[in-house]
Amino acid sequence: MRVVFMGTPEFSVPALQALVGAGHDVAAVYTQPPRPAGRGQQVRPSPVQAAAEALGLPVRHPASLKGAEAQAEFAALGADVAVVVAYGLILPQPVLDAPRHGCLNIHASLLPRWRGAAPIHRAVMAGDAETGVCIMQMEAGLDTGPVLLRAATPIGAQDTTADLHDLLAAMGGALIVQALDRLGELVAQPQPDDGVTYARKIDKAEARVDWARPAPEVARLIRGLSPFPGAWCMMGGERLKLLRAVAVEDAGRAEPGTRLPGDGLRVACGGGAVDILHVQREGKRALPVAEALRGLVLPDRLD
Repeated sequence: MRVVFMGTPEFSVPALQALVGAGHDVAAVYTQPPRPAGRGQQVRPSPVQAAAEALGLPVRHPASLKGAEAQAEFAALGADVAVVVAYGLILPQPVLDAPRHGCLNIHASLLPRWRGAAPIHRAVMAGDAETGVCIMQMEAGLDTGPVLLRAATPIGAQDTTADLHDLLAAMGGALIVQALDRLGELVAQPQPDDGVTYARKIDKAEARVDWARPAPEVARLIRGLSPFPGAWCMMGGERLKLLRAVAVEDAGRAEPGTRLPGDGLRVACGGGAVDILHVQREGKRALPVAEALRGLVLPDRLD
């Protein structure tokens, strides 16, 4: 098929590579404009732009698709279908209508659960038993379109958002290829009204750990915000990013935030405790807790 691909972050790259690998004609790649990034704030292309250029594909990065000129340029591509994966711009109705088979979205949840911006984070933080990927026919509403294909995967007891991000990105690439191969035979299923939840964008204010919360909730927060923005606490005078943790039952009772005896880093919560497994100190790289804290005199509590 003649495809227009629309995506921006690293999550979108496997889908673009899968489409090219399956032999589809990618007429153009739409992505967000290059922006300052990193400590030096150097202007960098998006991961999708970098991948597209490596594949020799033409790249466009309009600031908006609301104008008649941008919409006409999109329509002139004569696409059979547009594939959209975390693009970052709202698609006006003329863009949704331009491809012969419309626009298909790869969404990282089992719709209608977790419509919106941060479905992987929210699934982990909520303690969902599973998540997955849906191929959805796009319409004007926020992730409200009918679903063509879906695939599920369990969320493990130690899975972080980073772990699921990579898995779901690969699943999305495989599923969109299946969807295009079967586009004439698939019947889009409307999403049910029951079970709708919204995965609102992650606010950095959510990231500070409240040790008074129950241990399973604290552990899910840490895993759900790993690696970005990263749950954190204060360890003495140092801000410590917490990247992986598990809840512990029968850990004894202590004031929330108290460091409990043991070889690692076990912290009392409002109910139970958590074992912190991976951390990142300020200015350092992420490491298993034993390596990161080796040689330090640890305070009696974390705040």
